[in-house]
Amino acid sequence: MTVHVNASQRLDNLPIGKFHRRMALLVGLGLFFDSFDNTLSSAVLASMLPTGFSTLELNSLFLSATFAGLAIGAAFSGWLSDRIGRGFAFQFNLALFGILAVAAAFAPNMEVLIALRFLMAVGMGAEYVICYGMITEFFPRSHRGRYLGLLGIFGGFGVSLSSLVGFWVIPAFSWRAMFIIGGVGALIAWWLRRSMPESPRWLESRGRHEEAEAVLQKIERESGVQSPKTSPPAIASVAATKDQQAEYVPITVLFSSSVIRRTLLALVLTVICLFGSYSVTGWMPTFFVKQGMTVTSSLGFNAAIMSGYVAGPLLCMLLADRLGRRRSIVLSGTLAAVFAGIYPFMTEPALIIAVGFILVAMAASFLTMCLGTVPEFFPTAFRFRGGGLAQTVGRICLIASPFIVLWLFTNFGIFGVILTVSGFYVAATTIFAAARIDTSDDALAQIAPAGDHANALEDPKARA
Repeated sequence: MTVHVNASQRLDNLPIGKFHRRMALLVGLGLFFDSFDNTLSSAVLASMLPTGFSTLELNSLFLSATFAGLAIGAAFSGWLSDRIGRGFAFQFNLALFGILAVAAAFAPNMEVLIALRFLMAVGMGAEYVICYGMITEFFPRSHRGRYLGLLGIFGGFGVSLSSLVGFWVIPAFSWRAMFIIGGVGALIAWWLRRSMPESPRWLESRGRHEEAEAVLQKIERESGVQSPKTSPPAIASVAATKDQQAEYVPITVLFSSSVIRRTLLALVLTVICLFGSYSVTGWMPTFFVKQGMTVTSSLGFNAAIMSGYVAGPLLCMLLADRLGRRRSIVLSGTLAAVFAGIYPFMTEPALIIAVGFILVAMAASFLTMCLGTVPEFFPTAFRFRGGGLAQTVGRICLIASPFIVLWLFTNFGIFGVILTVSGFYVAATTIFAAARIDTSDDALAQIAPAGDHANALEDPKARA
């Protein structure tokens, strides 16, 4: 009798062990350098204004090119991950943006830098989709909140250290050193990740059962669990469903009647969490400079405030599995709206830093939980394309966001920018709380392609 690997149930029943800790480290390193490279634009662009290397208009074009590349990378990684495999896509994107980041350090003018940034961002956009998706693929449902928080901490350190390193490095060595640091770090992470396994959930969904079983047995050994010797009696033989499981599901499934509601919610959450995060992190130093601060003072304020990008995910790591991912999203979105609403009224330096810190922490929590939960809306067969589509649309919307933020800032000052962000957080939190999307495997089985129901044997009461 053919043994059915039953990847979903076996992975979700595993205790956290050596494999999971190593996976968390390797995934986290990739997101750290992705976040570092993504966020360095904040300090780099602010430092270019006084030297004449760039202007506000070119800065906006730089950010829009970044968002365009991120959108293409998110779409490409979703297709590549579901079609060819998570592992190859995971490594390809990291090498791409690492090499191009080093090249960007030698750009002779802003126009060349913008072109390199666009190509670099393709790899960066892919990394975001795959990193968050890998938590869903490999980690037990009961521990995903904790490890999403840990992943967010890696990303948060990338954000905050980018600001802190920029504070010291840019005045001493110029903005070019920032690209070298981020690029070399990404290539080191790529080398360390070269032996990461393919997802057994994906292998099983594509009918590659022997490979899936081999990967699962290795993971189980590292987790101190004995692999099953026989097929579970309630599961059909692989031979009966192999052809169906190996069938590639077209992306149009995301717009079918049974899936469209999940797709729309994924789009709303992703668009708003990205817009809020980038509006806060990408423009803070520029706002400070235009309000009369020196570049050095602006970078110092920004470094202090951006440390909230570590504190927010740390709260997720400690509380998300206790509160549940649904409540965590609602709570962080609500608090982000509140503190965004009061931030423009702060005038004292201590209050600017304190309230800004909490705002960034809540924005980071909301971003981490939204990007980590969206892949759970979809079954394995099209999970990464679901997450990739959401991030693609989110990145496309961000292409126009620098010009929207610039218009708001020019006409209404920082009040207009931050209060707009607050309104978006209110909208996203309300819609998500009302939608109550069921992410249990029983629910996913109802929308999965034929044969993929074998992956849907977890606790039917589980929720995001």
